[in-house]
Amino acid sequence: MSGEVTVTGFGVRTAFGTGADALRRGVFAGVPSFAATTRFDTGPYRTAMAGAAVDGPGGVEDWALRHALAECGDEALAMAGLAPGTEAAVLLGVAGDHTSVTRYWRGDGSSGSCGSVVAGRAVPRAPDGATVRGTSTDVRRVGDAVPARLAELLAGELGLVGPRLTFTNACVASAAAIIHGCRLISSGRIDVAVCAGGYLVEEETFGKFDSGRALSCDGMVRPFSADRSGLLLGDGVAVVVLESAEHARRRGARPLAGVVGWGAASDAHHIAQPHPEGVGLARAARQAMRLAGDPDGAALDYVNAHGTGTKYNDGAETRGLRAAFPERAESIPVSSTKSTTGHLLEAAGVVEFVITMLALTDGVLPPTAGFTRPDPECDLDYVPNEPRRTDLRRALTVNAAFGGANTALVLERP
Repeated sequence: MSGEVTVTGFGVRTAFGTGADALRRGVFAGVPSFAATTRFDTGPYRTAMAGAAVDGPGGVEDWALRHALAECGDEALAMAGLAPGTEAAVLLGVAGDHTSVTRYWRGDGSSGSCGSVVAGRAVPRAPDGATVRGTSTDVRRVGDAVPARLAELLAGELGLVGPRLTFTNACVASAAAIIHGCRLISSGRIDVAVCAGGYLVEEETFGKFDSGRALSCDGMVRPFSADRSGLLLGDGVAVVVLESAEHARRRGARPLAGVVGWGAASDAHHIAQPHPEGVGLARAARQAMRLAGDPDGAALDYVNAHGTGTKYNDGAETRGLRAAFPERAESIPVSSTKSTTGHLLEAAGVVEFVITMLALTDGVLPPTAGFTRPDPECDLDYVPNEPRRTDLRRALTVNAAFGGANTALVLERP
């Protein structure tokens, strides 16, 4: 590489709250965030459970995706010591915020405003020009369903000058944003990239996963366990600041971690199922490890798995990790933090990137919560139920998505 990549700031928000300490209290303690959500009426669905933050009266406004992204972005830039007006690429993984669209169509769509039902309660229709929270606000924000608009809004809120790009490739979207940022920095084209991802539990996607019978109906996610029964969705928003190491040194910024390898690959096996042997995941992991100068994973201390808790993913991922590290797979701890946060969809890559970075910083492996009994197809060390303190130097985080897309990122403690 012509330029080393370092992380100098981050902001993160999940159902556990905002910031690193919230992740430590939840993810690293192995405490699942799942509860019955009141964000919308869950009566028509097979489960009401999600890793969604509790919503108060201001939930519609405060939990708009644009606000959560801006909040995390402010925290990331403050931590990095970067001011508005900084020249930086803004790279966002998101599918858009469909909350307002759903609420609009729950009403009759007339009069330029909408009535709706949220959590079983009628939301009043606003007259034209009125500002009843949750009605005319929804109409104004229908445009937030356009992914590229959210990248523009984020860049504007943060006062950043530079290129903007949105990635919409499902559950690898924000990891792909980070990989693109690393490529731009390592090639010398830019010095700073602000990489982000966001998903907040909403009815549009919840209904789709429910109809596909992908959601766990007992309120738990049990990745890699023999009795795993599906995933649950969760709130996740995070922003990370990547810089060339030289740029960070010149301005005296403190490096939080180095990004020393990245890879992306597709197996194109099935629209919704991974290749049964984890071919694409293994290929992405090998790319990342070769770039990190460790093709055999000899110095790898931990893998943050995609680990959805579904029948097809977990066995395929296990076989993919065995293919990537045939000599070492059994000795590398692997855990799925979706067992606590839920599946964060487009935000999964960046939130799990932050979790992996905290594991390096704290010297603690986050556990796979909810683990019950082993599955013969899933035979690695999954750090079951309890955090594990250990000396970590280098870690890998992997993600997969519908259509066979796979990503891998290698982080190193500075």
